[in-house]
Amino acid sequence: MNGARAFDLVVVGGGPAGLATAIEASRRGMSVAVIERRDGVIDKACGEGLMPPVVRELREMGVEIAGGRPFAGIRYVADGAVAEARFRGNHGVGLRRTVLHEALVARAADLGVVRVAAEVAEVRQTAESVEAGGLRGRWLAAADGLHSRIRRSLRLAEPPRHPPRHGIRRHFHSEPWSDLVEVHWDEEAEAYVTPVGEDLVGVAVLFAGRGSFDTWLARFPGIVARLGPPASAPQGAGPFEQRVARRVVGRIALVGDAAGFLDPLTGEGVGLGIAAARALVRSLVSEEGIEAYERQWRGLTRRYRFMTATLLGLRRAPNLRRRLVPVLQRCPGLFDFALRFLVGPGSGP
Repeated sequence: MNGARAFDLVVVGGGPAGLATAIEASRRGMSVAVIERRDGVIDKACGEGLMPPVVRELREMGVEIAGGRPFAGIRYVADGAVAEARFRGNHGVGLRRTVLHEALVARAADLGVVRVAAEVAEVRQTAESVEAGGLRGRWLAAADGLHSRIRRSLRLAEPPRHPPRHGIRRHFHSEPWSDLVEVHWDEEAEAYVTPVGEDLVGVAVLFAGRGSFDTWLARFPGIVARLGPPASAPQGAGPFEQRVARRVVGRIALVGDAAGFLDPLTGEGVGLGIAAARALVRSLVSEEGIEAYERQWRGLTRRYRFMTATLLGLRRAPNLRRRLVPVLQRCPGLFDFALRFLVGPGSGP
């Protein structure tokens, strides 16, 4: 390892979680390099709705969010019933994934984070350091995505508990018709409508099974009737569930989707990745060290894992699923509580 360029932290993966890790570490005085095999702006199929805590964290990290469209809460729609809950005081932001990535890249560059274009085929570690892609670090953060090669090489994957689910996202030229993110429920799918610009909405459909974006979207005629012409090609992701035995092996820590993921039903993927990135860096600079990260990760993802598992359970029980939105419509305080529980204090109704 003696010939490799040395850093305090090497991050594998230049998506939001990886860049957030690099930004936070650099802000804490660490020397950081990000290894990313893809050039330019990275896009990914996601709902693109940033919850209020995510907007706050990005600002704290000095990431300038330009453009997008504020949203004030969440609306559920199913079988003629409508239920909604609004944030208190703060707002979320619907933002193209590419715009978010550009802002993170710019902030990392301003902080002097080194970016290296390389494919990481192997990670080697000793008691003192880790090497990947020709770089050496005291620590390594694996933020290489939902189907992480590093996680697989460390043999940390566990069998899934739920049927495989996928998602497809596409943008449309339409003036947003609501200041809320809408979640439309069907017997076999969910469709998320997120305002991401003055004349642009993103539609993401989540489902178990097969089929094209147009086939799944046709199950939601109320959405189709409001949409203008397409503004992007369909982009897919999945299967979503990735169970992981642990997130720390020696000097290597898993961050973002690589650390484990259940389902994007609650729209928290980016937020959890950024929160975990900051938790990892806090651990690295603390007296406890990297081992504290596992406990912190479990704590910050507890609400997400509980809410998502509950919603997936409702999805597998059709009679209960059909009652969900009508119950929330009749009991708005229940939806208010659920949103407040999900996003944390200070952001819920």
